[in-house]
Amino acid sequence: DSVASRGLGDVYKRQVLNALVNANNGYTSGYGNEEAMFNITKKIRTLFEAPNASVYLVATGTAANSLALATITKPWETIFCHKNSHIEEDECGAPEFYTNGAKLTLIDGPNAKMCPYKLNEAIKYYYQKEVHNIQNGSLSITNVTEFGTIYSLDEMQKLTEIAKINGLKTHLDGARFANAMIALDCSPAELTWKSGIDVVSFGGTKNGCMGVEAVIFFNQELAWEFELRRKRGGHLFSKHRFLSAQMEGYLDGDLWIDLAKKANNSCQKLLKKLQDVTGIEIIHPPQGNLIFATITKSMHDKLIARGAKYNFWEPQIKSSKTSSSDIKIRLACSWSTSDLEIDQLVKSFN
Repeated sequence: DSVASRGLGDVYKRQVLNALVNANNGYTSGYGNEEAMFNITKKIRTLFEAPNASVYLVATGTAANSLALATITKPWETIFCHKNSHIEEDECGAPEFYTNGAKLTLIDGPNAKMCPYKLNEAIKYYYQKEVHNIQNGSLSITNVTEFGTIYSLDEMQKLTEIAKINGLKTHLDGARFANAMIALDCSPAELTWKSGIDVVSFGGTKNGCMGVEAVIFFNQELAWEFELRRKRGGHLFSKHRFLSAQMEGYLDGDLWIDLAKKANNSCQKLLKKLQDVTGIEIIHPPQGNLIFATITKSMHDKLIARGAKYNFWEPQIKSSKTSSSDIKIRLACSWSTSDLEIDQLVKSFN
């Protein structure tokens, strides 16, 4: 029987939380030299069909993205990314900081997905490679995107092909990697190196862990520089076992897959119920575990008064169907989102 049918919450507590508790027992080596980290590396190499992959752990997604990008991008180069990517909007300039000043070149495209034509045009814009010009460095793709949409494997391959033709290395921000993989019904390898990705930030934090992300390099030549940058950047833990414990529990028995399935399924249940609510407009196609929508200011005030809590933005985006008083909201479902919570939220709209 599936993990979910046996009680996902109980399995989660046993595998992830208990692993953290047990990491306090006895003695082990530090700095990633503990046995659990060796097990994780072996497991991830198997999952990703990459026997020579180099695997590292850090505590935050910002660290994972920034250190990975710094490893594949020189200070005088640029990182091509969507204008609504996490590295642009939500990392306080960390990629620029860790790369020692590399530029972010922002690419447009609907629903937070880069347009291949616009990417190609942006790359060609830096056609002069003289000392006066910024140099082409890397491409960073986010999947699931910041707007809850998902690149298909074909869409990813079109972008990475453009990058490879122009000598760019490629990075995947996989903070919600498992959610994208489940939605696409593909393997970890198909979502990464088989789609032209050189390094991936493999997220755990947004899929149930306390705070751990894996950075996976499919090119071992890049590994040593990453190790140096991780140490120099203050992200090599002496008590590394607490990162390893989370990741080991997360991967054991494919719990990470079950957690993502639950989050995605809950999102679709919520979406279906919201479609019957008057006064709410879904903005982007919800393909993972995120829903973006606009609601009226009066509806927002009513929801807050009834105890609802969610992310919202003012000023908000405008469309032909929204008024100046509409508010943009984000609803995120997780592995622990229950049907009762979904029903309570939907009831609050009425």
